[in-house]
Amino acid sequence: MLSPRTRWMAALLLACGMAQAAELDEARDRLARGDAAGALERLQQGLEREPANAQLRFLQGVTLMDLGRDTQALEVFRQLHQAYPELPEPLNNIGLLQARAGQLDSARQSLQDALRADPQHRAARANLGQVYLMLAVQAWELATSGIPDAALLRRLEGARALLALPAR
Repeated sequence: MLSPRTRWMAALLLACGMAQAAELDEARDRLARGDAAGALERLQQGLEREPANAQLRFLQGVTLMDLGRDTQALEVFRQLHQAYPELPEPLNNIGLLQARAGQLDSARQSLQDALRADPQHRAARANLGQVYLMLAVQAWELATSGIPDAALLRRLEGARALLALPAR
């Protein structure tokens, strides 16, 4: 039989876990409704109580990305990667942010690191393909500068068209 103090502590821990789940659910709901600022506010409230909560921190990084606050998002994901180097998700998002900043070689490396952590990580694999395509466009642009080459121009146009397609 549990002592009254143990029951009280178990109830407190359960209530904290439920509060955390409620904060995550509410933040996800706000994001789904397009209220990234409201989601971030809710996440920050949760992180004040639980600054080391990885789920809250990860969603905070995603929300910062949605708000275009890439520098802050990158810092969140780097801290998560340092705390949990075995997880591919922070590395995947670091790679996305690096690609968005035009740092394609760094993005490629981060995404490859994510795949080393989890070779089956579908998002990292898809994002790596996107980065390779962006690198191909860069290379073909350099190869065609000043020298007309119909075959390279067709490849370049095809790659640009692929990059312009909306993500599924």
